[in-house]
Amino acid sequence: MSRFDAVLFDAGGVLVLPDPSVLGPLLAPFGGSSDVDRHRRAHYAGMAEKSRAESLEGDWSDYNAVYVASVGVREADIDHAAVVLDHTRSAHLWRWPIPETLSALGALGDAAVPMGVVSNAAGQVEAELRRSGICQTGAGRGAEMRVVVDSHVVGVAKPDPRIFDFAMPHFAEFDRSRILYVGDSVTMDIASSTAAGLHPTLIDPFEDHSHADFERVASVEDIIDWF
Repeated sequence: MSRFDAVLFDAGGVLVLPDPSVLGPLLAPFGGSSDVDRHRRAHYAGMAEKSRAESLEGDWSDYNAVYVASVGVREADIDHAAVVLDHTRSAHLWRWPIPETLSALGALGDAAVPMGVVSNAAGQVEAELRRSGICQTGAGRGAEMRVVVDSHVVGVAKPDPRIFDFAMPHFAEFDRSRILYVGDSVTMDIASSTAAGLHPTLIDPFEDHSHADFERVASVEDIIDWF
């Protein structure tokens, strides 16, 4: 038997990352690398620090400092580069598709797994996911989602577990405990989905949370066999 009946995804860090083709050149004058893998690593390092600091959703200061350091920004320029990053990494830059996720969504779609998205965002997430060819509500170029919940649109943001109430009518035939939620933040995603009665798992490709007491996977590909 499958472990779960349906899956919901966070967007940032799970489906997409901040576009490294923009952030690489942005940070290069400060010594930062433009290597995509360095930027992928930087995101998860930043999210781990954001969770350790228990930063609120709107506070990205810890993330920014760790991100720029992770891509090799010179120590003397870290504070300034972090400010530059904060001013440049807009909601619309969360658009770079994670390759392993794309293949995994295809496999889950082929298996007719019910899917949806629940994300803290700024009103743009559904359009950006569709434009990037990752997913959309209903049929289309990307994976088919039953619903895409954007915190700005519904007026509730994680870690408030009520944000999941906007998705649940689209999965009414399933018990909440049989719905998997995949996120990349301990404070935002693990805490809120647990409180909402879902089963959480964290994307942790670099073992930043090796001592955690919750389930972790390296990528969305790792959940395919759970269905």
